[in-house]
Amino acid sequence: MTTTSITATSVRRHNSPLVRIIVLVLTVTTGAACGLLRLNALTDTDIWWHLSTGGWMLQNHAVPRSALFSQYASLQWIDSSWGFDLLTALCVRIWGLAGLPFLLMLLQVAIAIAIFRLAGGRRNFWPAVILSALAQYSISPIGPRPAMCSLVLLTCELTLLLKARRTGDARSLFWLPLVFLIWVNLDYQFSYGLVALALFWIAVIIEQLCRRQGITWFETGLPEIRIATVSASAGLSLLATILSPYGYRSYLPVWLSATSTAAGRFLPAFHSMRFRRPQDYMLMLLVMTACFALGRRRSRDLFLISLLVVSAVFSFRFQRDSWVVVASAVAIIGNAIVVEKSTAVESARQLRTERFATAALVILVLLVPLLRLLGQSDMHSGSQLLSRVAPAFPINAADYIRQNHLPQPLFNSYAWGGFLTWYLPDYPVLIDGRTDLYGDAINLPYFQATTAEIPLQSYSGFTQAQTILLEANAPMAHALTALPGFRVAYKDDVAVVLVRIE
Repeated sequence: MTTTSITATSVRRHNSPLVRIIVLVLTVTTGAACGLLRLNALTDTDIWWHLSTGGWMLQNHAVPRSALFSQYASLQWIDSSWGFDLLTALCVRIWGLAGLPFLLMLLQVAIAIAIFRLAGGRRNFWPAVILSALAQYSISPIGPRPAMCSLVLLTCELTLLLKARRTGDARSLFWLPLVFLIWVNLDYQFSYGLVALALFWIAVIIEQLCRRQGITWFETGLPEIRIATVSASAGLSLLATILSPYGYRSYLPVWLSATSTAAGRFLPAFHSMRFRRPQDYMLMLLVMTACFALGRRRSRDLFLISLLVVSAVFSFRFQRDSWVVVASAVAIIGNAIVVEKSTAVESARQLRTERFATAALVILVLLVPLLRLLGQSDMHSGSQLLSRVAPAFPINAADYIRQNHLPQPLFNSYAWGGFLTWYLPDYPVLIDGRTDLYGDAINLPYFQATTAEIPLQSYSGFTQAQTILLEANAPMAHALTALPGFRVAYKDDVAVVLVRIE
């Protein structure tokens, strides 16, 4: 047997339907199954206030307009993630607390599939599988947050934009208003989608103007797209972003998040990337590969170049938004990879069979850890699931506060605020993860007081508090236990509860 025949046989084996199905199933399910078994969803600090808000909406059949579960109940609040909150509460109502890991599993599967499609899907099967796996690793670990919905929707948007760019047929862009209609009701980070769409629109206009003037600098060799069609889809998409219960005010959380001084100073998620985790270096590798792909092809594609630059600026500036540049890099790399067409023609029936087998196997693989999770959990109280994440939250301390009717108001740790809105709803929290709700006027004094930048006695949130709930190893907790004005009411390895002595 010749070398050529051996190579051809090896290629056919690697491209056999069975091999591709198994590899794709592993790519799609590995991260989701691991997150399901590790209960990553229950250790996320923000998912609890999303759950509390969604439960309130199910009970009151309305969206929140004020600061629920907070001591600042008079503050106006725009819940930009109300759709996600409602989805979270519905999952918990149906499956109990096991619904949170189940929701995370669904979101992780959706991300894996969306990135696989963005990278080329079956047209570039092996590169797409590799890029999907690397992208999932780059954004891990991730909890069930609205940003996961944004990642799925951004990949859908980029898929539509690149398809229109390759074919010159902009009619597919009329799906974008529907994408933004869903997006604006799930997460305020729909703004990243608008930035990508604006870059696409500007690139199309500049390239066509240069083409008419005989300027070849931005010549891409791609089919020409009708500016009127792109403009119409962009206008409809912009209109869709005000079709939410809050109307045009849905843009306010975008501005508050971008201009928050307290978040930028005290919350690591808002800090620039530190490159202390393997995932950060993998993300950098993806960005460098995207740059190499553009350079190797000597690309003059203004859209792809500006997309990579702008998304890199946002992602490296804010750790929480690293998914933006991941999606952009995958889109650029997948778009640059050219795979030779196979001489074998796959029938429509064969493709349908392969897709059905893949979907069935994905469900089967995920069903095993899901049944194990449901079998271990109490569907009504979720006590078994809570006991497994007890080291992360002050469950016993909150029980003590409730049972002994300790006095209000409560001074609480920032990290536990979201959990307390759900587990201890009768005690409004001083602060939680809704940074856009509280603003710098409330967030900044709190963080300055807890980090000893200002005296505790100068912070009204502390001087008015009657019950204080902090981490057992927090420096502030150690300091307060030594002061004569406080009594330790409860303490364990996780939390300490102090009561003010009159």
